[in-house]
Amino acid sequence: MAEETTQPNIATPIEAAPAPAAEATEAAAKIKSGKKKKSKAKVTKGKIYINSTYNNTIVSVTDMSGNVLIWSSAGKIGFKGSKKSTPYAGQKTMDDALARIKERGLSEVDVFIKGIGSGRESAVRALQGSGLNVISIKDQTPIPHGGVRPKKPRRV
Repeated sequence: MAEETTQPNIATPIEAAPAPAAEATEAAAKIKSGKKKKSKAKVTKGKIYINSTYNNTIVSVTDMSGNVLIWSSAGKIGFKGSKKSTPYAGQKTMDDALARIKERGLSEVDVFIKGIGSGRESAVRALQGSGLNVISIKDQTPIPHGGVRPKKPRRV
């Protein structure tokens, strides 16, 4: 008799287990079907920041309030080591950023350039050949005025 009472108790949890599993699969199906791909916001006017250093060229595209929409760098494209600092890498970096920004509908840009690397001129040339309406180009390279304190004179 004791064995008969234990068997229904064992069978009850096994029968109850598939019901929550079935509910979980239904809930997962609802979550997947209800999830939409987030659409990219359309922006018509923005800013392009070109940061060209001795080692890399970084391009950031923002909206007018400064929120970054797209960024690209020579290292992200696949250039390694000293090839990142070449003018060709700067041009390809700008081409990559422009190809991805065309989907957003950007038409007018202000350009801000910072740095003294070799990729800055080729990045600007790639931008001018892209067909975007360039409103202004501003150089924001920091220039030292006064410089650092000189070393004390050597006593002999």
